[in-house]
Amino acid sequence: MARKAEAIQHWRSLESDQPILRHFTPIPYKASGSKYGTCGIRIDGSPQFVDAVLSRLQDLIDGENHATRLELSRRSVTSEFKAMPNAVQDSEVCYIRLHMRGGQAATLLFDRSLDDATERFAKAQS
Repeated sequence: MARKAEAIQHWRSLESDQPILRHFTPIPYKASGSKYGTCGIRIDGSPQFVDAVLSRLQDLIDGENHATRLELSRRSVTSEFKAMPNAVQDSEVCYIRLHMRGGQAATLLFDRSLDDATERFAKAQS
């Protein structure tokens, strides 16, 4: 595990605006069990913060296509399950993961609006 200073230095050295979708490994069809350690994104904070981060991740929308689907969950954070003394007012949490579609879903999905996204996704993978 890198120290904070090393982690920040590594972050600074990264090329800006790298393609994310190319490295966003889909979860296999009908996978079960924990998804911890799979490619995924969690964003939490004010709705404005979540929107600002999502605005920088719009290329991921092409993950919703004939071959893969986006798992997208966005909801208000409640204190039902644990105390949240540091949460901002009206907090939200958003989770994003990519899943492979099953063969049947891929062949039965006749949504032509996904054709362009499917093509862009395929190009992003190469």
